[in-house]
Amino acid sequence: MHTLLVDDEPLSRNELTYLLKKCPEITSIVEAESIEEALEKMLYQPVDLIFLDIHLTNESGLTLADKVNQLKKPPLIIFATAYDEYAVKAFELNAQDYVLKPFELNRIQQAVTKAYRLIDANKEKIKAVSISISTTLPIQVEEYIYMVKQREIIALEVKNGITTVYTVQKDYQTRESLSALEKKLSPSHFMRVHRSYIVQLEAIQEIQPWFNHTVQVTMKNQLKIPVSRSYIKEFKEKMGL
Repeated sequence: MHTLLVDDEPLSRNELTYLLKKCPEITSIVEAESIEEALEKMLYQPVDLIFLDIHLTNESGLTLADKVNQLKKPPLIIFATAYDEYAVKAFELNAQDYVLKPFELNRIQQAVTKAYRLIDANKEKIKAVSISISTTLPIQVEEYIYMVKQREIIALEVKNGITTVYTVQKDYQTRESLSALEKKLSPSHFMRVHRSYIVQLEAIQEIQPWFNHTVQVTMKNQLKIPVSRSYIKEFKEKMGL
């Protein structure tokens, strides 16, 4: 993790830098002694984690925390201070942790590990969403293969041996089986709701009660699709019904 230390006391920065270099999760360390310098350093070096003192010369670390939280992708903040009375306010500003001086290696390592796990989990989550949404689905139509973005697919239907892929722009008809195409779709975004239909969950516009305690969904292209009894329980769980 790229780390920024903000503290107006050189000895305190030196001590914390020494301890952070012993933490394997830390890849780089830069220092600042004021809010202005900290913001300037962040312009030139992407920061994952900030160790921030509360009392800076004529300034408050809480002010910097408030500014950082307004960023589109704010780094995590760990307050590192000698004052424990600001803990509540710090956590109101989304602080990841609150470490008191004098610093101890075990406590610093604990805070770093906690931050690293959170950053790593967020990266994996973003990666998974990015892959599932940006992935394309190859659809063979006669001698041509069309690469269709999965996020543009509304639903898939099989009828008389022909599978129709409904998308935002146009519909594609292929002899590929519904089951074969299902294996290529993102399971977090698509669901089979009937032996003849697969829907993109986010493309559902309306859900209506249907026969035998089932439901019928209306997709954003106005296609109406029944959810069969075999899939109704899983469907309701995914939709939070």
